[in-house]
Amino acid sequence: MAQVPDIETVCGETHNELRWGIERRLEFIDFRLYWGGRINRSDLTGQFGISVPQASADLARYQEMAPNNLGYDPSLKCYLATQEYRPVFEVDSADRYLAQLNSLASGTIAREEAWLAEMPEFRIVPTPGRSIDSRNLRAVLHGIRDRISLNIRYQSMSRPEPHWRWITPHALGFDGFRWHVRALCHNDETFKDFVFARIYEIGETRPHAVDSGADEAWSDSVTVIISPHPGLSESQAEAIKLDYDMPEGVRAITVSSAFLYYFLKHMGLDGDPEQKRPQDQQIVLVNREEVMSAMKRG
Repeated sequence: MAQVPDIETVCGETHNELRWGIERRLEFIDFRLYWGGRINRSDLTGQFGISVPQASADLARYQEMAPNNLGYDPSLKCYLATQEYRPVFEVDSADRYLAQLNSLASGTIAREEAWLAEMPEFRIVPTPGRSIDSRNLRAVLHGIRDRISLNIRYQSMSRPEPHWRWITPHALGFDGFRWHVRALCHNDETFKDFVFARIYEIGETRPHAVDSGADEAWSDSVTVIISPHPGLSESQAEAIKLDYDMPEGVRAITVSSAFLYYFLKHMGLDGDPEQKRPQDQQIVLVNREEVMSAMKRG
């Protein structure tokens, strides 16, 4: 196995002495070597807008850090990862690679911002975009930061028309599909989630003295324990264990009480498992009684 020098003492410099931009480019080199197996100077100049001499210097610096990680192929005119290659940075995360594909598909980042060289063909199930007024987001962030209550005109699903209400925001939440404002509703004197897209207008503001720690559902958590559906065959159950990382046959997941409803809904655990075929339900709640009791308290 190649002995890769500790980045903390590379080239006689400490980690803190490496400028962030240089370190970022070295990480990019490592990323391309790990996932694509090759890197050249044009990759660096195109990605970071640096000069050819600077790209050469970055590659030389990387070679000093990990001399056994790459070798130059004159016929291909690029550096190739060697068989002894070992990542220097934390670039070997499958989640990180796939997150870039997801971000590209959703339009969160542009193609030139991604670190991927040659992408595989891929498709992602589309989800309808939820528009958020940037002025409303800015006002909410201001309210959270400076402890300010906001008077919002909001369309709830319990009333036919939008109406004004005072809220005191203290956090943001994402349920997997939509962004929410977590806030104290002064109409009901309870902490709730308010969907950003349903905030039509923000009016007056005023200082507040609300203790966000009083939002127990936000600060408290529930341990949800899942396991393969008992109606699956042994082989099917083993596949589910691998899929959900259940080496012991169960998986414990800590969920904020405020997000419990969303979590169960997304995982298909909010209904009666007996109403679905095991092959469709696939996982079940081991501690259903405890979880449902927590749902009622929330």
